[in-house]
Amino acid sequence: MRDEMGTFRVEVEIENPARPGETRALSAVWVNTGAELSWMPAELLESLGIERYKQERFRQATGTIVARWIGAALVRVAGKRTADDVVFGEPGDLVLLGSRTLEGLNFRVDPIRKQLVDAGPAPAAPASSLPGSRSRASRARTPPGPVPTTSSR
Repeated sequence: MRDEMGTFRVEVEIENPARPGETRALSAVWVNTGAELSWMPAELLESLGIERYKQERFRQATGTIVARWIGAALVRVAGKRTADDVVFGEPGDLVLLGSRTLEGLNFRVDPIRKQLVDAGPAPAAPASSLPGSRSRASRARTPPGPVPTTSSR
């Protein structure tokens, strides 16, 4: 869903990891890569029994500093799910899907088509980069398991 300013919204489902199976849907959540955490209505999070476990301060786009509670939730978007901290939004706060949740879902924003797209394989350090591990070349020469043999007839 697009709006006049060129940003877009997505459908989101929230679930309490401590009470799997019960979800709440939000139909028009702003995708906001400028926000680290996702902001959801406190009433929705409370209805799922999601616990507030710490309070943080946030600087809004206007420069105003606000304090909000944070809790852990499962977030589903477009068939993918991740666990993340979410902010208990108060009346007047925007409902946002933040950059950390997008990363956990392995989505990136396509700025031309104004939609979420799969980010592809997640980066990972090869085991050979760890001290004491064998090099990639030596692993390639040593196949795992039994070595196949060929008969010469």
